[in-house]
Amino acid sequence: MLLTFTHGPICELRLNRPPVNALSYELIKGLREAIESAPKDDVRALILSGAPGRFSGGLDVPLLLSYDHATIAALWREFYALLKAMGGSPIPIAAAITGHAPAGGTVLTLFCDWRVMADGDFKIGLSEVQVGLPLPPVIFAGLRRLVGPRQAERLAVGGLLISPAEAEAVGLIDEVAPPDQVIDRALQWCQTLLALPAEAMRITRRQARADLLAYFEQSLEPEVQTVTASWWAPETQSALRALGARLGQKTVASG
Repeated sequence: MLLTFTHGPICELRLNRPPVNALSYELIKGLREAIESAPKDDVRALILSGAPGRFSGGLDVPLLLSYDHATIAALWREFYALLKAMGGSPIPIAAAITGHAPAGGTVLTLFCDWRVMADGDFKIGLSEVQVGLPLPPVIFAGLRRLVGPRQAERLAVGGLLISPAEAEAVGLIDEVAPPDQVIDRALQWCQTLLALPAEAMRITRRQARADLLAYFEQSLEPEVQTVTASWWAPETQSALRALGARLGQKTVASG
């Protein structure tokens, strides 16, 4: 589910869960463990990438609909732990957004240091409201940090999915590149950062991300419990099951 490629001191973690790199408990846990272990293995920067045309389809809704209450609670705790690992990573992380990145796919990119997205008919955005799920506060905080209060409100409340060009214009991503150059651009960004005096870069980066780190220094268990409870709300379950049915039909058609 997670492929690893070594580019000198830079490690690329490529999501590999066909057909759309949807996030399961196992993939979330594996990604967190890989991010946490990278600095111990002398990795100096990370790239998070996906398959051509599909970075990540977000949470695997059809699968998650089969989870019981305890498993959903465990998934959300693991997801928050992943976001903490990304936000607090002592080494830079570049997101190479290789295609579509709705909902949870976008969430992963919010907590990276830098984002480049493939040009084309792709969509990115936090569409949680569309499926009846209130946007978790930690995710809204990550969005607001990138695009500012007004754009965060517009994007989150409307559950909007936008093009790479608009995402760049509002600050949700940093750059748009041809699809076959997305990973190369992420590598170049990492290499440029690593060419700087290491200690000065490390200290300044930590200062720049202090607001993000502070969010994870408080206990997030009450928030996790609220998000978990929201998952089981009747309106949310109804919307999720409708989405799950649509996604199931697409899988059958594509198969």
